[in-house]
Amino acid sequence: MAGAAAAPEPTPEQVASTMRSRQYGVLLVVAAVVGVIVSLGAWGFLELIYQIQRELYTHLPHALGYHNGPPLWWSLPVLAVSGVIVALAITRLPGEGGHLPARGLAPGGAPDLRVLPGVVLAGLASIGMGAVIGPEAPLIAIGSGLALLTIRLARREMPQPVLMVVAAAGSFAALSFIFASPLIAAVILIEAAGIGGPRLPLVVLPGLLAAGIGTLVSLGMGSFTGLSTSAYALGRLQLPAFSHPNIGQFGWTIALAVAVAVVARLVMRGGLLTHRFAAPRALLALPAIGLVISGLAIAFSQAADKNVNEVLFSGQDSLPGLVAQAGTWSLSALALLIVFKGVAYMVSLGSFRGGPTFPALFLGAAAGLMASHLPDFPLTPAVAVGMGAAIAAVLKLPLSAVVLSTMLTVKAGVGDEPLIIVGVVVAYLVALLMSAPPSAGGDAAERSTGTAEDAPEMGAPAPEPAGEPVA
Repeated sequence: MAGAAAAPEPTPEQVASTMRSRQYGVLLVVAAVVGVIVSLGAWGFLELIYQIQRELYTHLPHALGYHNGPPLWWSLPVLAVSGVIVALAITRLPGEGGHLPARGLAPGGAPDLRVLPGVVLAGLASIGMGAVIGPEAPLIAIGSGLALLTIRLARREMPQPVLMVVAAAGSFAALSFIFASPLIAAVILIEAAGIGGPRLPLVVLPGLLAAGIGTLVSLGMGSFTGLSTSAYALGRLQLPAFSHPNIGQFGWTIALAVAVAVVARLVMRGGLLTHRFAAPRALLALPAIGLVISGLAIAFSQAADKNVNEVLFSGQDSLPGLVAQAGTWSLSALALLIVFKGVAYMVSLGSFRGGPTFPALFLGAAAGLMASHLPDFPLTPAVAVGMGAAIAAVLKLPLSAVVLSTMLTVKAGVGDEPLIIVGVVVAYLVALLMSAPPSAGGDAAERSTGTAEDAPEMGAPAPEPAGEPVA
């Protein structure tokens, strides 16, 4: 808990001895079982989100006689109802609906199992009904929660450090679904939780085992049921091959990274301001914010002659199409997309519940599409740098930003990797400068709420001290 003395760092010899012990072997078996259970739970959560979206935005309008798709106003009542449901989850259920996405990405830990119903309900209503928010934060909570529930149902008494490792393994398994990669999930969770030193392999091995076995089980379930994570998992982007950068492209990379980071940090700060407004009056504010999000999507559709879904939802479903159809987007349409979806993202961050990662990826890619119109700045590196800079600025996890952007653009070759790294470093430094503690005057918005961007959630466990085996 916060304020407790940090546990002494074990020596490499002690870690090696622990990993050779019978108890650690039992822990790996438990992690494998947890991987099976959590993967099915995460798969069910994501599949339910996908089906909610299809029912509300495809099947229901068709059943009501709108055979050419939902009318332009359709998202207005849907998002208003979403706001009511999320507000009830926040105000009536334990845990305030889970992590506030305007504060970044919560690393997880061992949650109170009583908060899981509220997390699931708020996540389904937010992500499934059209808010500009991603599923990764609820997945982390669901993964660690199901892992601990598995231990409790088995009626096995385990020390608190072991429970934290099991909870981390559950988070690994759950998060690997949406990124379609246990490796990306591991990097994000390790960096977010600040795990390092000799303790690192103690946590990583159970986590990777849980994620790997869970992914294998999910593939088998998909084949058996006819359902597949391909409907919602983040896939590799189809981009033109790019062999190597030149000096001029490094210059454009720095400029793009600075611009993306500045906008991203302003969006995150706007999310905190939105939370300051919405939190005391959630039952009134959230339905109104839902109407605002829908209105932004409708306004964009009319201004840019594009589908409202480009603004609604988290963006991972639309990202491959946005990149593949880059030639159909004018500069003005891309600018409108960034403005309208950016504002919708900002107000979603401070009101609805979910994760901040995927809308940031989408908006970073859109910024990259705009930058690709610059002289001698091809599409592939521009999109890769835009995504990496957005993730680095929003999550403040530079290694995760590099790995994620590289994996998404790997089909185009590895020539963009130096540019990704430079862009991520620049964006991360800009984010640190814009997130620095306020001077004597202070930041009124953050000071008045009593929280900083990275403060722990109310009702959630405080972050463990550095060196503790948490994820």
